[in-house]
Amino acid sequence: MTIIKDPRFNDELKVILRFIALDSKERAKHFKNELIARVNNLGVMPYKYRKSIYFSDDNIRDYIFKGYVIPYYIDTRKDALTILGIVKYKETIR
Repeated sequence: MTIIKDPRFNDELKVILRFIALDSKERAKHFKNELIARVNNLGVMPYKYRKSIYFSDDNIRDYIFKGYVIPYYIDTRKDALTILGIVKYKETIR
């Protein structure tokens, strides 16, 4: 399954990484590396995680990582998974 990272995800991740780097650049690097590795593995079992609480579509799922929600869309026709964004848990997606 192809993993596509929406530009919104990339932009939101950059903001989060800048914030973490204010405290520790090493922690920001570790956070990014671990997150990207896990996101790239979502295609193995795409329906493993809960149906999104932010969208009413069974093909949009929420992956939780260290207090952040990463919603992703499963496109079975294209055999692709699109990472839509990343938000701190309890924030709303606009």
